[in-house]
Amino acid sequence: MPPSKTSQESLTTITIMKYLLLTLALLITPALAKEDAKLSTTPVAQTAKWAVKWWMPRHEAKLKEKEALGDVQLVFLGDSITHAWDNKGKATLKDNYASYNALNLGFSGDRTEQVLWHLDHGELDVIKPKAIVIMIGTNNAGHRKEESTKTAAGIKAILESVQKKQPQAKVLLLGIFPRGATSDDPLRQLTDGTNAIIKDYADNKRVFYLNINDKFLAKDGKLSRTVMADLLHPNKSQYQVWADSIAPTLEVLMAD
Repeated sequence: MPPSKTSQESLTTITIMKYLLLTLALLITPALAKEDAKLSTTPVAQTAKWAVKWWMPRHEAKLKEKEALGDVQLVFLGDSITHAWDNKGKATLKDNYASYNALNLGFSGDRTEQVLWHLDHGELDVIKPKAIVIMIGTNNAGHRKEESTKTAAGIKAILESVQKKQPQAKVLLLGIFPRGATSDDPLRQLTDGTNAIIKDYADNKRVFYLNINDKFLAKDGKLSRTVMADLLHPNKSQYQVWADSIAPTLEVLMAD
């Protein structure tokens, strides 16, 4: 029995709807991809629920701390790993960098776009540091599994902003620290991929790249919980390892 006119009309309507939905998807997908590509390079404040209560107050406190320190010679920019110089790494920071009036601008949870926000909102203004240590990007991988090229683009944008604000400063760009138990951890592969790109940002005149990940890893590439209990954040003892590992390079940069 041939299909009824009503059935034919329903099939035609369904076909048209599928065509319209496919067309709409084809139009929207490139636009979404374009917007996604801008995430790492577009300055934005932290909006994570767990961070909003303290993040802006920390920003305000850091502006005041900067003024109180006076002649800031050394600055650290980064995420929670850098933030921890103010707590579990506090004694190490004092022992190694007090003579530089070091300013720690690490903020937990930050990705490249939050660092750009900090730079746009005065955290590097007025002061004239000799060196700026930057290590950022692990949250780009962990938060949204961002492609290495996009995270690297965010880091490049940070370097460009720092150059405009602090043209006299030497930048020590650190490779993103290892995460995950083994080298085949998906998030470590993303950060390793970013490191493979950003190492070429060094011109060895103003920007210097240093990867100290081997100081935290076993020879087989495994990351021990005795080094990073959560396989992401260095334990207290590792802040001296960090300081010792960058000391030779940093001493040269600070001496210029």
